[in-house]
Amino acid sequence: MLPILNKAYVLKHPELGVSESYFNYPERILQFGTGVLLRGLVDYLVDKANKSGSYQGRIVVVKSTGGETNEFSQQDNLFTTNIKGISQGELVNQVLVNASISRVLQSNAEWRKVLDAVHQPELQTIISNTTEVGIQYVEEKIDGVPASFPGKLLAVLWERFQYFKGASHTGFVIVPTELVVNNGQLLKEIVLKLAAFNKLPVAFTQWLENDNSFCSSLVDRIVPGKPKDLSALEQKAGYTDGLWIDTEPYLLWAIEGNDNVKRVLGFHQADARMLIAPDITPFREQKLRILNGSHTISVPLGYLSGMNTVVECMEDAYMRAFFRTVIIEEILPTIREICPHAPAFAEDVLDRFANPNIAHKLLSITFQESMKMNARNVRTIVRYYEKFQSLPANMCLGFAAMLLFLRPEKKENGQYAGQRGEEFYTITDDNIAIFADYWSHVNGKGSDAIIDMVQAVSADKRLWEADLSQIPGFTDAVSAHLQGMLQEGVKSYADSYSKVL
Repeated sequence: MLPILNKAYVLKHPELGVSESYFNYPERILQFGTGVLLRGLVDYLVDKANKSGSYQGRIVVVKSTGGETNEFSQQDNLFTTNIKGISQGELVNQVLVNASISRVLQSNAEWRKVLDAVHQPELQTIISNTTEVGIQYVEEKIDGVPASFPGKLLAVLWERFQYFKGASHTGFVIVPTELVVNNGQLLKEIVLKLAAFNKLPVAFTQWLENDNSFCSSLVDRIVPGKPKDLSALEQKAGYTDGLWIDTEPYLLWAIEGNDNVKRVLGFHQADARMLIAPDITPFREQKLRILNGSHTISVPLGYLSGMNTVVECMEDAYMRAFFRTVIIEEILPTIREICPHAPAFAEDVLDRFANPNIAHKLLSITFQESMKMNARNVRTIVRYYEKFQSLPANMCLGFAAMLLFLRPEKKENGQYAGQRGEEFYTITDDNIAIFADYWSHVNGKGSDAIIDMVQAVSADKRLWEADLSQIPGFTDAVSAHLQGMLQEGVKSYADSYSKVL
């Protein structure tokens, strides 16, 4: 029977890179959330900094969801991070033991311990990942255990203020990692509103404003979590680990902050991919356009061509070339001037898509396809034409594939479904009724009906932030692609089209 991963085990195995001194580091970070993203990104960076000697601090974690924390305590809060994937064209498979977490507190059962944790002067950072739903205003009193994350955060800040009697330089650097634009500013506004509701003193509000830094941030790392072949991995490692997580090699954590934020978040020095800058808009833009945009423009074409995951697309010669052309030749030129890191990011994205350890399903990416197309790609198409006075050819094909993907073949119980071969797929898109109406005027009719539909769809202000029908040649190109796919089949048409480019 294999031993469990814990402090005694790692100290007997120095090759795992965890020394006795790590367990004596002070708690410097309060983390709301035990999820795999925080453990695979934030906790990974803290552990890396500790092992490099550049930080020397640990994390006290608050578990806000129900359930026990035994899974952590029985392992002395140690866990394995297995970094697997492709980086710069090379396969990566690295196993690390993470010793960054000092303890995990259950918020309901151990709320007093959570409040007492902020009495430590060394604890100067608060990090959260409570999902996007977590950063919302809930009108509640903060005596007892608040239900919402902003309520818990306000209670923690109020405790800190009272304990140190409002002294200056006792505030926190607060970094939410929820996937919400301007998450730091939004969280600050909610906390201030909640402080007013709780009738907390003006001196506290001033301390909140002046002594605490609410930093917007952008996180980017795929952390699939516990692997399916865990037993085999444990046999190879020589121990059992119920907290084992897999991650991809790539990571980015961009944080909006000043020199004081850099000082407090000293663990950023251990990894250049953790970036602290006055403005993180370029990083958000490159992720939106390159990573998210290429997904949205490519996935309907890949799915209708018979593929089911992103890695399957990257194993197909045509789709691999399609992704690369869209990213390198069509999206990148439109943002290169405003996103200086974009060329390197673009190559990283292609490596990430090819990661054989991540089965990212195409159908899950098509959720709200038309709204994603508008948010991620319409501006890119406009920018491309303005810059080159020509059309991004592959993006036009991808737009046509989206229209075909959003063609409903049946409707049952208010749910529309499209068809691929002999199988039906669910269309989850709030605009589907609009597309169903457009397609109802096309089915069974000739090419003129398709041209008219593409013209009308492209000009529909309910769908797009710009009138795409005004871009010279756009509707002609999309109509031609759509007719070609309907006549020849999507995969056959795409393959033949690639030969004439």
